[in-house]
Amino acid sequence: MKNHVTGIGGIFFKTKDPKATKEWYKKHLGFNTDDYGCTFWWKNKQGNDCSTQWSPFAQDTKYYEPSKKDFMFNYRVADLENLLKTLKEEGVTIVGEIEEYDYGKFGWILDNDGNKIELWEPVDKAFL
Repeated sequence: MKNHVTGIGGIFFKTKDPKATKEWYKKHLGFNTDDYGCTFWWKNKQGNDCSTQWSPFAQDTKYYEPSKKDFMFNYRVADLENLLKTLKEEGVTIVGEIEEYDYGKFGWILDNDGNKIELWEPVDKAFL
């Protein structure tokens, strides 16, 4: 399978005070923040609207487990189900089951350093 990842879907990190962090980035860097962080909009080569999410999480979040890191990357993918099948065949650790929402499908893996990676097959038009 070629071109598994199509882009960066999000950058998620732990912070002591997510609200203060969002306010700091809004004030000093102009982030258009909301309850979830900030969504950056861009167009892919085909001219389609795409998004990348920036989100601070509480220091005690369990969302990144089993990773013990203070961050998690989210990568945009084109065909999540087949990608996870291929990754499993290649011996990659799959975490949990696929979850599906109106804005896309999500799956999780661990990389060779034990970092939890979120894979997202987006439905960007759900945000427009």
